[in-house]
Amino acid sequence: MKALVYHGPGDKAWEETPDPVILDDTDAIVRVEATTICGTDLHILKGDVPAVTDGRVLGHEAIGTVTHIGDACRRVAVGDRVLVSCISSCGTCRYCRDGHAGQCIGGGGWILGNTIDGTQAELVRVPFADLSTYPIPDGAADEDVLMLADILPTGFEVGVLNGRVQPGDVVAVVGAGPIGLSAIIGSQLYSPATVIAIDLTDSRLEAAKTCGADITVNNGREDPLEIIRELTDGLGADVAIEAVGIPATFELAATLIRPGGHVANIGVHGKPATLHLEDLWSRNVTITTGLVDAYSTPTLMRLITNGDLDAAQLVTHHFELADIEHAYDVFQNAAETGALKVVLTA
Repeated sequence: MKALVYHGPGDKAWEETPDPVILDDTDAIVRVEATTICGTDLHILKGDVPAVTDGRVLGHEAIGTVTHIGDACRRVAVGDRVLVSCISSCGTCRYCRDGHAGQCIGGGGWILGNTIDGTQAELVRVPFADLSTYPIPDGAADEDVLMLADILPTGFEVGVLNGRVQPGDVVAVVGAGPIGLSAIIGSQLYSPATVIAIDLTDSRLEAAKTCGADITVNNGREDPLEIIRELTDGLGADVAIEAVGIPATFELAATLIRPGGHVANIGVHGKPATLHLEDLWSRNVTITTGLVDAYSTPTLMRLITNGDLDAAQLVTHHFELADIEHAYDVFQNAAETGALKVVLTA
């Protein structure tokens, strides 16, 4: 088969690799029909994720059709069309039983495109397939469902739920890329009073308005702290969601928060960020971090199927799977191309 293979920081290639095979009786093989590129893949290519080694097939998001199953599979069958989640769940370890499959110690967690071969390929082996795939409901559009592989659950769980967004809150989202936009979409489910999107790129701020942001701030030209303090009588945001993964954006999120507020970090950080405890220690601020657990995927699937969430609005570009190297160039240069999510179809 053909797959996108990582060969070290800055080096990847669309090349021939062996077809995946069933290794454990809970595995399934899925023929990939659509996949996408994640900001985390860019972090891998920068060298920020040292667990990813030379020869790894990249990618952790896909929809496709099951072609083979292990003897222990009971819920998935050959011929099923499924969503492949970015998180694999063994279902039996302490973390999976607590609903935190992202921290799985039974062989799952974020393994696709990380510690095992991933989804940017013609075929993918999915461990723990009964618990790590989701049937695609009748009437659900493929592009909507594909957004449930990672970014919508990530924005919702790690941003909205960890940040404890409540009705009437002022929510500041630092970063209006796909994850930040997903957090904006998810926050609408909790009726915040005001959602403020902060970014350096005007095209992404326009997308944020489409996704539900009430106010947009280009922090290359405007001071978001001044704007938010004016809006909140000097208090600051109730919730600040960091959705980029660089020191400056984390530190900005911590600056924007009110006493008693919540800072929810989503971004993948490859470098240390300064935590200004000299300012925060007395302010009753809660800071959360997290890797998505994907426990919200069934709920979000129902909302999409019922037409209550529009996930496909995040898709800006389409490519053939074989054109994935060009798709990476487009995605990586989003400031020039306006790319949010790209969809690659087989």
